[in-house]
Amino acid sequence: MGLEGPMIGAVVARLENPQVNLAAYGGVVFPVALVIEAPIIMLLAASTALSRDRQSYTRLLRFAHGLSAMLTVLHALIVFTPLYHVVVVGVMGVPEVIVGPSRIGLAIMLPWTWAIAYRRFNQGVLIRFGYSGAVGMGTVVRLAADAVVLVIGYSIGSIQGIVVAACAIVTGVICEAAYARLRVVAVIFARLRHPPSAVAPLHNLGLRALLTFYIPLSLTSLLGLLVQPVGSAAMSRLPLALPSLAVWPVVTGVSFLLRSPGFAFNEVVVALLDEPGAARRLARFTRLLIAGSTAGLVVLLIPPVGRVWFEVLVGLPPALARLAERSLVFALPVPAFAVLQSLYQGFIVDSRRTRGISEAVVVSLSVTSGLLVGAVLGGSITGIYAAMAAFTAGDAARTVWLRVRSKPAMEARLAQQRASV
Repeated sequence: MGLEGPMIGAVVARLENPQVNLAAYGGVVFPVALVIEAPIIMLLAASTALSRDRQSYTRLLRFAHGLSAMLTVLHALIVFTPLYHVVVVGVMGVPEVIVGPSRIGLAIMLPWTWAIAYRRFNQGVLIRFGYSGAVGMGTVVRLAADAVVLVIGYSIGSIQGIVVAACAIVTGVICEAAYARLRVVAVIFARLRHPPSAVAPLHNLGLRALLTFYIPLSLTSLLGLLVQPVGSAAMSRLPLALPSLAVWPVVTGVSFLLRSPGFAFNEVVVALLDEPGAARRLARFTRLLIAGSTAGLVVLLIPPVGRVWFEVLVGLPPALARLAERSLVFALPVPAFAVLQSLYQGFIVDSRRTRGISEAVVVSLSVTSGLLVGAVLGGSITGIYAAMAAFTAGDAARTVWLRVRSKPAMEARLAQQRASV
């Protein structure tokens, strides 16, 4: 899935007005869409942890649809009412030249949240019962759909880059959600007939218990993704605002690509902790994952390699490519942070005491926002440099907090597994 951002950036950068359209996509459309969908992000972890029987699956599915409907209404209100100018112009303060294109992109993105929710919910079931290969194949379906739309948009050549980008990402997500549904049907009938004897099914826990479990997770996503538009707002008020917003989706796309193994690790930890000796083996695998994902970023920081990536593959103009290369330096520790966060979050989710995850995100958001406010008040740091440095510092703070809060759960799991040997 991490390939999606670079693919979109590479096509938009080769269409008319690349700086404006990249800035609209990365500075407004994608960050705002992410914040709207934030409460449903953790459906993947929730479904992995709780979909242990047919009744639990059905109850969680109803909950997912209800939440998706409310968030889709919110998305429509932001796009089609004066609330748009309040958010994008008043709060985010983005350059005037991208206000119009951004609204078009957000309108196209309207089905995004519901499709993401349905896809992540069913993928959680697939992961729970060992069908993670189907999740990977769903990503192939998504990228293939992206590629078809991007090729068509590039071939026509006269369509706005923001329209091509938004159509590609929405089409990809809808296709992936449809594929996940097709694959989960057999699992529902074969594996969700009877609850595990040692675990209370969700339908016995009640709505209050479900909300107690899920609300901290959803607040985690909301607060974590809220930093995206905060970053856009800060860059809009700092030197080189439009170029910074333009390279923002390209640089974060590279960062996401290299962090994606770490993101996927969260559900792996949740799914495998019940296995004998899993805690120690997961810790060893964590070190390998950190080394591999960090090595990829180190290679991109070699000047000739970075130049080929940003200028030749992505297609950025030389000035924007240099800006992107320099800003990527600030992301060096980020892949390692992603892996460690997933490890610690997995233990916390397994313990069902998820408050520590929300606390960690609050810490991260506070650190990031504080540094961005300081940069804006200073007014002398290039926008993209300030944003990347602030985001990395926030990630570091989040990782440390998760480590502290996950320690009891980790120790309890290790003790349990030692006792069962």
